[in-house]
Amino acid sequence: MFMGEYQHTVDEKGRMIVPAKFREALGTSFIVTRGLDQCLFVYPMNEWAVLEQKLKALPLMKSDARAFTRFFFSGATECELDKQGRVNLPNNLIEHAKLEKDCVVIGVSNRVEIWSKSIWENYFQQSEESFAEIAEKLVDFNFDL
Repeated sequence: MFMGEYQHTVDEKGRMIVPAKFREALGTSFIVTRGLDQCLFVYPMNEWAVLEQKLKALPLMKSDARAFTRFFFSGATECELDKQGRVNLPNNLIEHAKLEKDCVVIGVSNRVEIWSKSIWENYFQQSEESFAEIAEKLVDFNFDL
């Protein structure tokens, strides 16, 4: 399980150190793809396989399902850690997440997310202001803390 928030940087070659706490669970090879809310999603291979099966089950005849599947898979790339614990992020994903230098890496249960620091701070501030409302809506999904 991934959890926590870590401040990191992306260098001019697109390399970022993966937090040490995430390395073992991610393994040496993992999938990085476009995420929602202008971040990147990072999945260990076993979680990617589960997600892939779910996406394959979406109805091909539904345009929204096709669009989402295209968006998700076209950005996906297999990445590996180098000996220094860094991942080399592809340019198309760096552009999607608007990563410049400072970034935030967060653990979100079965995946890791990589955010531009400024986008994360803005997103977090807006979400924090409505956290109670969001929590209340989760009751509709039979979720209770």
